[in-house]
Amino acid sequence: MTLIILLLGLGVGVLVGLLGISGGVVLVPAMVYLLGMDQHLAQGTSLFILLPPIGLGALREYWKQGQVDLRAGILCALGMLLGAYGGSLVALPLASRHLKGLFGCFLVLSAILLWRKGQLEDGFAAAKGESARG
Repeated sequence: MTLIILLLGLGVGVLVGLLGISGGVVLVPAMVYLLGMDQHLAQGTSLFILLPPIGLGALREYWKQGQVDLRAGILCALGMLLGAYGGSLVALPLASRHLKGLFGCFLVLSAILLWRKGQLEDGFAAAKGESARG
């Protein structure tokens, strides 16, 4: 079990650095399905895991490349601090099955929006290509 947990952390770390995602998007489902945790326990453990190392290694590299908006980051972090507190007040009384459903709906909606944006961008690129030839 220790090896599985270490490999999970390694894989999530790679995704955080590669895609700039919050590790919780991967950690929570993995802890529920691979480690057999309850949804509440997985979310709380994910918050604990992400608090200290939340991408410091990746942040360092993005910072070196000038790819960090410090003002936006600070303001968003402040909003996240307040929002996370409010969200936890809502999540904790919910039944675990409802929380899983809400989390799953969020992931599906995110996937649909990202897919749709890619389709729209492809359509614009194709239209520009046709007008340049025409």
